[in-house]
Amino acid sequence: MHEIIHPAGWKRAKGYSNGVVAEGTAVYVGGQIGWNQDQVFEHRDFIGQTEQALRNIVAVVETAGGTATDIVRLTWYVTDKKEYLARQKEVGEAYVRVLGKHFPAMTMGVVSALVEDLALVEIEATAVMSNRNDQ
Repeated sequence: MHEIIHPAGWKRAKGYSNGVVAEGTAVYVGGQIGWNQDQVFEHRDFIGQTEQALRNIVAVVETAGGTATDIVRLTWYVTDKKEYLARQKEVGEAYVRVLGKHFPAMTMGVVSALVEDLALVEIEATAVMSNRNDQ
């Protein structure tokens, strides 16, 4: 079970939730970058890498028996704040292609570099799957 938390009187969050209450089995997904299952970058651009990183997260969650809607938190690390801000609409479109209109709690940070030189974004996730006995 997941419940979005929105404090009374707060302006509505756009594209994320301020908090999520979840009960069940937790899955912690390590930071995913924009390479494919063979650790090959098919995309050298920010949007392509963002979409691939999100697809990688969903693959891990699904392997654990969950779905994209079980994701309760995403932490994003980007290397170029200006590019992210300039391409927010495209980021949103890529996000919806992979996760639909499911917006968990999110944090974004800007970092000077990622360990993989070609990586432009890294995203880690937490998913909580309802306990199978409770369904």
